Amino acid sequence: MERRLRRILIAAAIFTAALIINIEFIKIILFLISYLIVGGDIIKGAFKNILKGQVFDENFLMGIASIGAFAIGEYPEGVAVMLFYQIGELFQSYAVDKSRKSIANLMDIRPDYANVKRDDKILKVDPDEVQIGDIIVIKAGEKVPLDCKIIEGSSMLDTSALTGESLPREVEEGNEILSGCININGVIVAEVIKEYGESTVSKILDLVENASNKKSKSEQFITKFARFYTPIVVIIAVVLAIVPPIIIKNQSFSDWIYRALSFLVVSCPCALVMSVPLSFFGGIGGASKKGVLIKGSNYLEALSKTEIIVFDKTGTLTKGVFDVQEIHPVGITQDELLKYSAYAESYSNHPISFSLKKAFAKDIDNERISNVEEISGYGVNAIVDGKNILAGNVKLMKKYNIPHYEGELIGTVVHVAIDNEYAGYIIIADEIKKDSLQAISELKKSNKRTVMLTGDSKNVGNKVARELGLNKVYSELLPGDKVEKLEELLLQKSSKGKLAFVGDGINDAPVLARADIGIAMGGLGSDAAIEAADIVIMTDEPSKIVTAMNISKKTMNIAYQNIYFAIGVKVIVLILSALGITSMWSAIFADVGVTIIAVLNSFRALHV
Repeated sequence: MERRLRRILIAAAIFTAALIINIEFIKIILFLISYLIVGGDIIKGAFKNILKGQVFDENFLMGIASIGAFAIGEYPEGVAVMLFYQIGELFQSYAVDKSRKSIANLMDIRPDYANVKRDDKILKVDPDEVQIGDIIVIKAGEKVPLDCKIIEGSSMLDTSALTGESLPREVEEGNEILSGCININGVIVAEVIKEYGESTVSKILDLVENASNKKSKSEQFITKFARFYTPIVVIIAVVLAIVPPIIIKNQSFSDWIYRALSFLVVSCPCALVMSVPLSFFGGIGGASKKGVLIKGSNYLEALSKTEIIVFDKTGTLTKGVFDVQEIHPVGITQDELLKYSAYAESYSNHPISFSLKKAFAKDIDNERISNVEEISGYGVNAIVDGKNILAGNVKLMKKYNIPHYEGELIGTVVHVAIDNEYAGYIIIADEIKKDSLQAISELKKSNKRTVMLTGDSKNVGNKVARELGLNKVYSELLPGDKVEKLEELLLQKSSKGKLAFVGDGINDAPVLARADIGIAMGGLGSDAAIEAADIVIMTDEPSKIVTAMNISKKTMNIAYQNIYFAIGVKVIVLILSALGITSMWSAIFADVGVTIIAVLNSFRALHV
């Protein structure tokens, strides 16, 4: 790019001198020198392409137009064609470089080395050489080289490169951490759980690097358009140069050749060929910086046409972690009810037990517990502080003939009895994510139809749907049922509309693959998600779907603006050039000026 800029500046200086000097011979020499400096590589490129059979490209158009201008004595225009064309190319190069740098910020997550612990020594090795089960040491300031599980130490991790979130994440022994994060403080010793080729960072880089391979319909149109458009305008230009002077009296060939050359300059399709793909490239780059990986510009385009958004529930709209939601004591306090249930359940490995102990949040003195009996399918019978505690479901209460609350409850209910007297119940349920309501609300404002598919009971499904304001919910579905329901919903969209399915990517792979657009929510650690989904949300936030759709909409607007603007201006100036109303200077603006404006407009896609 620097070399091109130097050539442009030198050629521009000589071109300016040629315009000032009045001696005709020196003037022509300076114009020719300026032309060779700024246009020599274009002529050379056009000649090489002709030998390869690739005749009709922008190099050919610019070469013919500029050489033709010299041939009819229009030296300034001949140089100006090349000079301004190179300025346009300079802007394009700058735009591409800026786009690539935005992607390069993401590429910076690639680890350079891993500190592997072998025989009490720490060796720096290439991440590709590290095996599953190897022990690695991650020091403060270093990147996490591979997906691993912490076996010693604690720290704060900077996950912004993966998720776009600036808030550090606290990790400790037993936590799994993803490659690409940065260790802020402390030393972590961890066991590798995935080889580099299967690690998160490797898959992210692969997704972003290959995103440009899947072109949108708009890009495919531009490619086909340029392929047929360029030879057509060359043929028209030849006809324009030869036919009118023959059939119309008192018309000079030089005048019509000048018009034809102007026509060729205008016809160069580089504004479209460059700016439209650049818009999509910028959109994908901008999305990646916000924690949304889009596998191709075709999916980015499809997002803008989405009419129906279908959600899985657990792990997508909800946290997928069961917590104590409500405590309803009878004759005792809430703290006492929670204490007795947590103590009674303390020996159990059931998820309900973990939820109760988490809510109790105090150390449990095992000496206060005796005669623990876990009754499969019912609950627990234990002695706590000398009192007989029953903690379990309705069936447990009925088994011991204890009168209990029999109203309709939503969630997993733990009924508790103390010395055969009913003491109340605790509701444990999956918690809705903080931004799920905001995401659904914004989607509905955009006239998107929101649907939820879940394997949970109707009561649970309806409760979540009511809280979030979903348009429709289908409950008690098996994995195969979800695909059937999705098939039904696909028939309900318009012919041009799209349906997106959002799932956690672990057990939703068939539905992700069947939808027009599969979106994996928080699926970075899941091979199924990355393989089956078209878009991967690198956090657990449903609101990122709204972000992705906004990026898609803005990117499409920018791409269409470039298409309409470039074609509109070119058509007008092509007609005016054919009629002889405009000069080659106007043609140069219609080519280079339009290209620069379109490319600058494409920059906006990087900052959606």
